[in-house]
This record gives sequence, structure tokens and C-alpha cells, in this order.
Amino acid sequence: MIYSDTLNWMFSQLPMYQRQGKSAFKKDLSNTLKLSEHLHFPEKHFKSVHVAGTNGKGSTSHMLASILQEAGFKVGLYTSPHLKDFRERIKINGTVVSKQFVMGFIKRNKSFFETNDLSFFEMTVGMAFEYFSNEKVDIAIIEVGLGGRLDSTNIITPEISVITNIGFDHMQFLGNTLEEIAFEKGGIIKPNIPVVIGETQTETQPVFVNLASKNNSEITFADKEIKAVHESDLKGIYQEKNIKTVLQTIKKLQEVGYKISQNHIKEGLLNVVGNTGLMGRWQILQQNPKIICDTAHNKEGLSYVMKQLLNEPYKTLHIVFGVVNDKDVTSILPLLPKKAIYYFCKPDIPRGLDANQLKQIFIDSGFNGEAYGSVKEAYIASKNKATANDCIFIGGSTFVVAEIV
Repeated sequence: MIYSDTLNWMFSQLPMYQRQGKSAFKKDLSNTLKLSEHLHFPEKHFKSVHVAGTNGKGSTSHMLASILQEAGFKVGLYTSPHLKDFRERIKINGTVVSKQFVMGFIKRNKSFFETNDLSFFEMTVGMAFEYFSNEKVDIAIIEVGLGGRLDSTNIITPEISVITNIGFDHMQFLGNTLEEIAFEKGGIIKPNIPVVIGETQTETQPVFVNLASKNNSEITFADKEIKAVHESDLKGIYQEKNIKTVLQTIKKLQEVGYKISQNHIKEGLLNVVGNTGLMGRWQILQQNPKIICDTAHNKEGLSYVMKQLLNEPYKTLHIVFGVVNDKDVTSILPLLPKKAIYYFCKPDIPRGLDANQLKQIFIDSGFNGEAYGSVKEAYIASKNKATANDCIFIGGSTFVVAEIV
């Protein structure tokens, strides 16, 4: 199989949450453990930091990787989803895994995957862990895909566990209350391994304290520990919280012997995009008109992004917007500005919500806009209508942003 055939097989033959939704969610780690044994336990051959949370885990993971790279470490980075190319999920020092490795890994293990009905996430985690093991990384930053307790990544024993925050997202899998969601994400807390919690929240604090106590894990809350933050090239106002989480995590790594200086921290935070290739976080695509995209897609994430967007100077605001079909659109409507022209679109995945359906929900709530046949069409229409003094925002879903950047 050539690279494109390999990817087509991975995406279409096996269940994958991103494309299918709930049918791809596994209820235990037995498949991942079986795969780990088949691959000779690659996760035991490198050190790691495990990052979970509702919002900010991607940015936090990339910042941590950037700082560790500045400190001279060979750093693995496993994240999801990707924006343009599957290989963005698996990087070492900012360089994506080779097509040859992806093809070789699938070819070597395809019969095992088919026999054991492995999911897209399970095989991708196995691929990342084998790659990091083979390449002898000093440390890998491993971002949780979904939840924590039952996520395929949760077979590692990290140096530190990190949970950025808890919000209402993926409730069909993780629970209907913040406490239930916190319990699922808190499943990454391991015996005797320190845990850093990014944000102190009344509902979730007791859950995390209890889980840490049961595991004899030292727990710290970054927002209580860190007062001053460094500048970063990631410009979203929400990054201030992520930076506090990162600084507390680095402090804990320093305590267990990682040699990371203040200059490494400063340079790492200023060069996240250059060091790691992160895209889609308050990314400015052009000026006059100013075009901004952001992958925020749930209530908490969008509230920060919209606050920042409304502080932008513009004559008219244009919003290219699309979501997936399991999104509770009504819960995010109050966050979105009515004084804007909307360009509704469906991201090009099976789970994308039909643009006309999305338009109807918005129109019924007093918004103004039109539906378009694709993300690209909506984007082109917004650019055609906008003047130099306007602002265009692209968002609602990672998958919408992915088609533009």
C-alpha cells in the first residue's frame, strides 16, 4: 500500500470517533493492552508527561514540548486530532513521523489489527509509542484523545499527570455533570505520580483531591501556585491559563531532576509554533481584512475566543461557522455575536452537521446568514463580501479550521 492507501484503510475500515461518533468509543483498555504486548511494551521504553482536560490540552502539550526542546531534550509529541495530515499527530522535536514509518507499521501489524478489531485510536497510539521507543526520545508529551480513564493512551506511567480543566464536552461518553467528567479525566492519575490540575473548580476539586489521595499522588493546582506568566507566541487570551498549567508542570519536572532553565522556559513559550508546528490556535491568516481562525468548539473554549474576537477593531464581523452533528448548538448560541454576518457550512466529514440545518437553528434564534455548499465556498463568500476594515473569523469545529489553514 502507498501512503494514501494506508491512510484510507485506517480511516475507513476501522471505527474512529472523529468520523463516526459514539460507535467508535471503546469501554475498556483491553485492546490497547493486547496491542502493547504485541508490540513488546514500547511505552515502557520512554519517559512521558500525560495531558488531559476539556480545553487547552493541545496548547499545553505543545508548550511543554517546546520548552523541553529548548532545554535540549529529544521530545516526542502525540496529539489529536490533526488539521491537515495524519502525521501531525506524531512528532519528534517538531518533525512529523515519516510516511515510511506509518506505512511500515500498518503493514507489519495489519493482520493483528483486523483479527482484534482495533480502533483507529488504538492503532494510532500503538504507532506513536513504537515510534517514540524506536527513536529513543528522552521524554514524550502524550495528549489524551478523549476522557482519560478509558483512553487508549492511559497505559503509560508518566513522570507527571496534567489535567487542564473540566467543562461540558463529549457528555455522551463522559457523564452529565462536571463531577462525573472530572472522574473520567482523573483516571489518568497514577499511584505515586504527581498530578498538576490547571484550574481550581468548585465542583471538580474534591474529585481530584480524592483520586490523588487514593493514589498517594501529590496534587497541586496551577492557578493557586503560579501568579506571573511569561509571554508566548500563542496569542489567545485563554492561553494565560494554559501557561500557568505549563509553568507548574515544568516546576514539577525540575523537582524530579530535569534541567530546565528560566531561559529555556522563556524561549520555549515564545517559539511554540516554530518548535512544534502548532496551528489553529487564534491563528491570524492575513490582515486587511483581518482573518482569524480558532479550533475552539465547546462552550468554555468558545466563550474565551468570542470575548477576544469582540475586542478586535472592525467595521463588520463575518463568521464562517460549521459544527459536527452531535454538538448541542443551542448551548453555544448565547456566546455568539448576533451583530455579524454568518456563512454556514458543513465540515467535510460524515459527522458534519448539514449547513442548511445549522442555518435554520441560527435564523430561528435571530441570527443573520446564508448556507454554503462547503467550507471553502463559505470562506470565499466571506472574503468577497468583506472590506479591508472588516474581520473574518473561522471556527465552530476543528474540522472547519482544518479545511482553511
